[in-house]
Amino acid sequence: MNNALNLPPKVTERAFARLAEINADGPARPLRVAVAGGGCSGFQYDIRLDEPAEDDLRLSGAGQTVLVDPVSLPFLAGAVIDFSDELIGARFTIENPNATSSCGCGTSFSI
Repeated sequence: MNNALNLPPKVTERAFARLAEINADGPARPLRVAVAGGGCSGFQYDIRLDEPAEDDLRLSGAGQTVLVDPVSLPFLAGAVIDFSDELIGARFTIENPNATSSCGCGTSFSI
């Protein structure tokens, strides 16, 4: 993996803004970005609203929080978590410098 510099993932302003919109009608819930085995390329992203764990990396902006668990962190070193709103759909996206290939839908990758 390309985590030699051990850079934490970054979250764009657009992703924090979308999370703020999602949380506008209730209590702010953090967005968890995790990596799990599976998918068509070997690993897949798991992106969901979740409660924080004690050992999570917490990335904050615009009054919102994105969580990354310690097991997923090496797979997401240097990644950029963003939000895309296009004709084909709106979703959180991950630009991952550690991925050597990914599937067409962008939810799974290989290293």
